[in-house]
Amino acid sequence: MSTVASSPSDRRWDWRHRFSWLTVITTVLLICWGGVVTSIGAGMAFPDWPTSLGSYNLLNPVDEWWTVPAYLAEHGHRLIASLVGMMTVVLAAWTWWADPRTWMRNLGIAAVVLVVVQGILGGLRVLWVSIDLAAVHACVAQLFFAVLVAMTLFTTKTWREGRGVLPTGTNSRWLRGLAYAATGGIYLQIVLGALLRHGGGGVSPGFAAFHVTGAFVVVGLVLAVFVVAEKHFDDVPAVRQAAWSLLGAMGLQFALGLAALLVLLYAEPQSGLSLFSVLLTVAHLVVGALLFGTSIVTTLLVVRPAEAESTAPPVDSTSREPALAGTNS
Repeated sequence: MSTVASSPSDRRWDWRHRFSWLTVITTVLLICWGGVVTSIGAGMAFPDWPTSLGSYNLLNPVDEWWTVPAYLAEHGHRLIASLVGMMTVVLAAWTWWADPRTWMRNLGIAAVVLVVVQGILGGLRVLWVSIDLAAVHACVAQLFFAVLVAMTLFTTKTWREGRGVLPTGTNSRWLRGLAYAATGGIYLQIVLGALLRHGGGGVSPGFAAFHVTGAFVVVGLVLAVFVVAEKHFDDVPAVRQAAWSLLGAMGLQFALGLAALLVLLYAEPQSGLSLFSVLLTVAHLVVGALLFGTSIVTTLLVVRPAEAESTAPPVDSTSREPALAGTNS
């Protein structure tokens, strides 16, 4: 009877992959919490930084601060951001120590740089009372999230063992071009969405029109990616699964965007902020991040060169981790 056992190296890769996933999930929570801060207008609940109402006590700057919604939103955002920052540093250090790929170690450093820049942007947004910096802060958050998603993909067996590499040919070039275009279109939608949410003077009809038009363009690009992947690469499971995930995320995001537009058009201006509208807006923001992350994974899979890590690396006495393959007994 043949069984497959995981090698110690496999288990080390698996633990780092799990921690990378945990960092991604915590970042999704941070994006969600930031959406709540913007939706309820709590960005200046604490008008100072890095202190909170003059206090350096990170956990309890104000007695029972969690009972005040604006304080809970803003300071909760700062706490989760601090946690994400620490987790990113741990992930980068772990990657630098354990990963034999130089470019992967550099990517970990890039993640740390981005999370530091993101923290500074958030602080300056408060100190300078800048709506423009709030929009930049939102856009950089998505780039940081994309780096974490990429790092998580690069620790999977699918990537390390070269599964899902596309064959050369015209259809591959088409799929790669469409994937690039879809990812670029999705990020442009994120930028337009940030400008809409951080306009400072209500929703701009011009930005709203661009955002709605862009949504239909993105739908077309994602459908094109899905059709080409499904029609021509049904023998490449990793690419097909990514294309299906991309299609599902796009469908959910389009539905949430449509619902948000209907609320914007037909809600009574005098009705004020409702829990439903906040939840809808935050859900649209979070699913947008997940859509962007899925497009990053899809694009990285389809643009990967056929010769890149097509097999598991051999045992190398200089590597921080030995061979990746399991053993048969």
